[in-house]
Amino acid sequence: MTDELPFLRKQARTQRFTLGTPREFRISPDERKVLFLRSESGVDRRNSLWELDLESGAETKVVDAAELLPGEEKLPPEERARRERSRESAGGVVGYATDAESRIAAFSLSGKLFTVDLETRAVTGLVDSAVIDPRPNPVGTHVAYVRERRLRVIELASGEDRVLADEEGEDIAWGLAEFIAGEELGRARGYWWSPDGASVLVERTDRSGVPRWNISDPANPNTPVNTVAYPAAGTQNVEVSLAFLGLDGTRVDVARGDWEYLVAVHWSAGGPPLLAVQPRDQRKLEIHSVDPATGQTKLLHTETDEQWVEIVPGVPAWTTDGRLVHVSAADGSYRLIIDGQPVTEPGLQVRSVLDVGDEVLFSASDEDPTQIHVYRTGPVTRLSTSDGIHIGAGNARVTVLSSWSLEHAGPEVSVLRDGKPVAKVDSYPVDPGLVPRPQWLTLGERGLRAALLLPAGHKPGDKLPVLLDPYGGPHAQRVLQSRNAFLTSQWLADQGFAVLVADGRGTPGRGPAWEKEVAGALAEVTLADQVDAVAAAAAEHPELDLERVAIRGWSYGGYLSALAVLRRPDVFHAAVAGAPVTDWSLYDTHYTERYLGKPQDDPAAYERNSLLADAASLRRSLLIVHGLADDNVFVAHALRLSSALLAAGREHVFLPLVGATHMTPQAEEVAENLMKVQIEWIKKELNR
Repeated sequence: MTDELPFLRKQARTQRFTLGTPREFRISPDERKVLFLRSESGVDRRNSLWELDLESGAETKVVDAAELLPGEEKLPPEERARRERSRESAGGVVGYATDAESRIAAFSLSGKLFTVDLETRAVTGLVDSAVIDPRPNPVGTHVAYVRERRLRVIELASGEDRVLADEEGEDIAWGLAEFIAGEELGRARGYWWSPDGASVLVERTDRSGVPRWNISDPANPNTPVNTVAYPAAGTQNVEVSLAFLGLDGTRVDVARGDWEYLVAVHWSAGGPPLLAVQPRDQRKLEIHSVDPATGQTKLLHTETDEQWVEIVPGVPAWTTDGRLVHVSAADGSYRLIIDGQPVTEPGLQVRSVLDVGDEVLFSASDEDPTQIHVYRTGPVTRLSTSDGIHIGAGNARVTVLSSWSLEHAGPEVSVLRDGKPVAKVDSYPVDPGLVPRPQWLTLGERGLRAALLLPAGHKPGDKLPVLLDPYGGPHAQRVLQSRNAFLTSQWLADQGFAVLVADGRGTPGRGPAWEKEVAGALAEVTLADQVDAVAAAAAEHPELDLERVAIRGWSYGGYLSALAVLRRPDVFHAAVAGAPVTDWSLYDTHYTERYLGKPQDDPAAYERNSLLADAASLRRSLLIVHGLADDNVFVAHALRLSSALLAAGREHVFLPLVGATHMTPQAEEVAENLMKVQIEWIKKELNR
């Protein structure tokens, strides 16, 4: 029984209490049914495909993943990479696609391609292995998929299976999103069906010029080295181009502009295909339409910024009646633009566009960045009514609302019709057995949003060591009004700490100017905000003992933690740096160059923001943790910092994680014990 397990083991077994929660919602065209994915329980990792009848409220399992695949999954390398990019750790059916009328759905399971007739529930196996991203065409006659880096298509009536575009060379791929698209652009797809189902707009990539980096498994020296194409800052990106491939064998190449990044693609009945593209320096984003007959493009809109143009998910797109939808930074806000006119008021920060049809469904934050709400246009109306974090799906008429709150564990999932609840979707998350008690703070002259968590039963006046638990970098928030966001932080507090979580400059939800303050100065700005946060919190809460301050984090949070003890030993006394970037020249092009430019153009910016040059200044305790199989922040980062520290004669601890990628370890025992090791180490170092 999970109720009897300790918190850390329970957290690992439930994948941070996300298993058993429904996801990937799709509304049927008649708006009477909702398709979604969900596992059987809060400890079951295998998702199945379900259907909710909105009239009766009954849920029906359409595809039983355990019945189709009783054993362990065997994923092709490209699918493992896709899941790493999206931080997908669940199994079973993790994605699916339907035709326009929702008559059939296609999905892969353990690399095998299946379709299911959504009326009869008949499941058909089509391909036995190595399938990536299957999608039916809108008219339901063909299913496209990627196998061995080539886009293929099956005609369902005849069973004919053929390659749409064949080309020699292992560095060429058709229909696969490249590393930068999946890791930084939020684009997992590499092909898009035409509305009439007769052709496909396909991404072609050539990675031949990209540097090759090797990932070995030192614990198993007989295992072959995994060699990957990794576009580090200042090096060559994958070359991306597009072509229209017809089911009749025709091919029309899309005219290639001077862009570097294919940000987004949209193809609907509302208008011709749309491309959003960026140059290498990201100071411009262009929206082009494309003529499928000739491949010629037409510039529709250009967004520019002196630092970089922020990418907003879900746009560009056409409304049903052919109006262009995009998001622009204007009046200190990210504003929704339809047909050239802003439809949201200044002060409302649009975060993503969720659906575009007759009207637009989108998410945004108002004056409180700790909350995210769901809105629709026609006129702009907020659909989510309670405090918290709300995720929307469906459309502006029938909307699925997943609501996370401080009032309950896991999401409450409801279906709204014209803004009014008509049904609920069951959710089965495990009860964490722990209720976070964050105290909401607004700190310092910059009004940093923060949360302070104290141990259960803490007596006022008793001094507590301080543990900062940030991410702290761009594009991510920790201070959100959701119980699940603070479960680990509360557990840490209950080990005897005052835990402070603070979001500094660069984090989303507070507008373009706030985000751009980190330009060229990641280290300086993000560290200063954590220093200011702990000082301001201690001024309000004298129980915080500033003689015992530690910091821990993963990824950017790991970088920030190491930075803290290297550059501000007057404030921080111990740090756990998990999977830290230590040398920005080793991180990818799009992320790094957005903030620091190319290393060839501004080497001083890379020097200012690197940790390696500070190694000799370490005089506080530092524990470095890194997965040896990490293909995002390579273990070279940790090894180079450790080597520099050793060369400077600075004591530190390095903990390598065998087989672990950039996602924190998933194995229950490893995940549980890793947290215990960190806490015991921090306690020991603070009490020296």
